[in-house]
Amino acid sequence: MTALKDILLTRIARTGPLTIADYMTECLWNPDHGYYATRNPLGAEGDFTTAPDISQMFGELIGLALAQGWMDQGRPARFTLAELGPGRGTLMADILRAAAAAPGFLDAADIHLVEASEPLRALQRTAVPNARFHDSVATLPDQPLFLVANEFFDALPIRQFVRAPGGWSERMVGAKDGQLIFGQAAATPLEDLDDRLERTKAGDMIETTIGLAGIVESIGTRVATHGGAALIVDYGDWSATGNTFQALKSHAKVDPLADPGAADVTAHVDFAAIAEASPSAVSQMTTQGVFLEQLGITHRAQVLARGLTGDALDMHIAAHRRLTHPDEMGTLFKVIGLHPETAAPLPGLTP
Repeated sequence: MTALKDILLTRIARTGPLTIADYMTECLWNPDHGYYATRNPLGAEGDFTTAPDISQMFGELIGLALAQGWMDQGRPARFTLAELGPGRGTLMADILRAAAAAPGFLDAADIHLVEASEPLRALQRTAVPNARFHDSVATLPDQPLFLVANEFFDALPIRQFVRAPGGWSERMVGAKDGQLIFGQAAATPLEDLDDRLERTKAGDMIETTIGLAGIVESIGTRVATHGGAALIVDYGDWSATGNTFQALKSHAKVDPLADPGAADVTAHVDFAAIAEASPSAVSQMTTQGVFLEQLGITHRAQVLARGLTGDALDMHIAAHRRLTHPDEMGTLFKVIGLHPETAAPLPGLTP
């Protein structure tokens, strides 16, 4: 039994079952045993791989899209270039390398990374040595903001509710015979979920994300007020129902209650909630595959392939497929953008 599992069982015995959000928070951010607080989870040696680690093409195309957005908005002389949850810093490093093709872009950019994990900050300092760090988006400067959030919102804690006679029954984490188990609280009317009644039926499960609205509002306010754009890439859909709570360990799904703190716990992102929370204009949601194809990933892949042979070429072809194909990340991952009412969406997000 892990140390964190002991801690959670003791807490439940004293104060009662935990919400899924409380459980996720402990699993990810417990200062002594939390998944993100104590390790680097990324890459082949970790538990999952993100798009920037699959191929440089992902970050390069996003960098060019951001640079084009900056030019389209009049090349502001000073702006914030930010990333939420930057992993090892690979995406930002690729963005900076590609965006250097736009004269003046790097000179005007103040680079900011929003990261709470100290082990990951150490890696990011090496990859992006001139970056400034923040614990939250609230402390980003009040100036034009060009921001990327790739696989950030899926790690925010969620609560789960099942529609039942008499209201909504919250899914909880409890304990039985020394093991963590799922259960449900008594049903109760919840005014905050009244808008979901028209879109659900008895037995449907919905998920709400803690902190999502505040983060999106903070980003959208800066974009609407000062200019810029935000690009959000994650797995999820538009106001879907069902249980998406999951755990990943060694690149495979595992029981999310089996070994708390030793696996990454996430949930799918509700892109409708992002759109509803933003005070700025919002682009249409599109799939990652379509987004990257509209940015020219196939042409870029062909250019890079000219200098490759053998295993290196095979890996390059596989990376292009993994990022774009409907059976891989191409459909599961979605993209949405925030932009000022007076500006067009970023390239790749136009209908």
